[in-house]
Amino acid sequence: MFKALLATTLLVSATVGAFAQAPQRSGTPEEQKACAPDVSRYCRTVMNDGDFVILGCLQAHRAKISKKCDAVLRSHGQ
Repeated sequence: MFKALLATTLLVSATVGAFAQAPQRSGTPEEQKACAPDVSRYCRTVMNDGDFVILGCLQAHRAKISKKCDAVLRSHGQ
């Protein structure tokens, strides 16, 4: 009984930890797809730091990002 309880507790802890580490992303799947190459190219080092950090990085590289990603940022007032 104790082993089953311990195994269940470890499984739940691992699952919760995995969900806590997965960053939430804003935008539609199409918007994310439009900016994914630019994020990979210019913002790889901050990809896991959250949306606002990524946004700041994209803005810092505004002159170099794709027209599609630029349109996504503009559509959100950025």
